[in-house]
Amino acid sequence: MSTSDPSHPPVPTRTPRTSATGQEPTTPPTDRRPAGERVYDWVKERILDGRLPGGELLSEGDAATALNLSRTPVREAFLRLEVEGLLRLYPKRGALVVPVSPDEVGEVTEARILLESHAAERVIDRGDAADVAARMRTVLDRQRELEVPAEKARFSALDREFHATLVDAAGNSLISHFYSGLHDRQVRMAASALSRVPDRHREILTEHDTLCTLLERGDAAGFRTTLTAHISGTHGALLDS
Repeated sequence: MSTSDPSHPPVPTRTPRTSATGQEPTTPPTDRRPAGERVYDWVKERILDGRLPGGELLSEGDAATALNLSRTPVREAFLRLEVEGLLRLYPKRGALVVPVSPDEVGEVTEARILLESHAAERVIDRGDAADVAARMRTVLDRQRELEVPAEKARFSALDREFHATLVDAAGNSLISHFYSGLHDRQVRMAASALSRVPDRHREILTEHDTLCTLLERGDAAGFRTTLTAHISGTHGALLDS
């Protein structure tokens, strides 16, 4: 059994490129946000949607060129993303995009199943499960309108919104706050799964529809069973070699 830690891969040899993604447009000059914020959002968005995959080495020069900025705000943004665990910095080498580790996949899966199944029980016991399911179906309808893989990032964001709608409906602000802390991991894992399993988005749509139906019926046990298979199916794709 390998003893290597997937969250600490060897630093790859960087291949020079014109930009971080090969052909990224520069940020429009009308963007008046602070330069550091623009770099932070630009890099983070690409990590979460998979355009910068785990193991990718990104240089300050790549980001600075793509955004037509100096390296100072890039360095500041990289430091923020390192604190968040998305980048690992190597002096004079660049920033490594930290891969999602098996432990992280397992922990996020467990946390989501606990929180979302509890939320389902709450809304069922309260008697407004049908109303909550209707709101979830509204999000599901928006997912169905998207073309994957072209709109993979949007699909992943709506996937997260679908599940968050249920958690927020439970009415526990502390649980909602904790769940919001999983946001980046959820979006990143969903996007990665969609890249690895081409038809996964169709399965997700079917499973979301089933979850709504079970909620409408007040079947908490069935909901938990289906939810467990649903989340494990998406997150488990990240563990397949």
